Amino acid sequence: MPWLELQLTLDAAAQPDAEAALEDLGALSVTLMDADADTPDEASIFEPGVGETPLWQSLTLLALFEADRDRRGIVHVLQDALPELAPGAIGFREVADRDWERAWMDRYRPMQFGRRLWIYPWNIEPPDDRDMSAIVRLDPGLAFGTGTHPTTALCLEWLDRLDLAGKTLLDYGCGSGVLAIAALKLGAARAIGVDNDPQALIATRDNAARNEVSDGLHVCLPNELSTDAQADLFVANILAGPLAELAPRFAALCKPAAPFALSGILAGQEGELLDRYRACGFVDLRAVHREDWVRIEGMRE
Repeated sequence: MPWLELQLTLDAAAQPDAEAALEDLGALSVTLMDADADTPDEASIFEPGVGETPLWQSLTLLALFEADRDRRGIVHVLQDALPELAPGAIGFREVADRDWERAWMDRYRPMQFGRRLWIYPWNIEPPDDRDMSAIVRLDPGLAFGTGTHPTTALCLEWLDRLDLAGKTLLDYGCGSGVLAIAALKLGAARAIGVDNDPQALIATRDNAARNEVSDGLHVCLPNELSTDAQADLFVANILAGPLAELAPRFAALCKPAAPFALSGILAGQEGELLDRYRACGFVDLRAVHREDWVRIEGMRE
């Protein structure tokens, strides 16, 4: 199935209004690029930080729509939202499915996390002598979570050092499903993936099927999660604000002594979250830093 790709070049200050307009138009995905970069490799962001906006002076936004969308209607909405936008700043092209798959696959390479765990893009075959039980084959689709971003890497490394045999993991904000699937590959008996984005649930189911772990995985929207659900292990890679707001809910979702990890936290935000989670009955808390990002880990009291 072909798609319609919109290319929009604008000043960085106009980016919030442009993204809001694209969301209203029903864009299936939005990719940010540095319009002043010398090469596409320098320009692209495949997995931007959760809630992160790059500090570029000029942006190129690539937005994906279904192929039959009315181009004039899209332009009309954008010009209403961005009156200063020049007509020459807007372009369209038709792209095939494979073009969008290759946008990340051509540059995404196998990565190791901890001692056992590997993430492989779906188009690269692991060596015959590699233990397939510790390899996640991944196509993130339109969902967050490839392992390339420090927040995902922090969570994967946390999982790799745990004894997951026979346990249930709850992944809140599952994105592509990489954390839930990694837990199953590492020996967990069951994983629950929760996300408020239906596209993320689709990506998680698809990736679970690719990795032949669908039988051990349940995915749902937050309001579909059982009120008495409790997990042996808990992980959430979202944003600091929701992490603080949901702390009592997360406490209820963890069994006593359940290990847990939180990420999507910028350096400097961890102090308030540590206090918040201590007050909600979490103990042995510590913060682990990577680049500008933090993982908070500990256990339910």
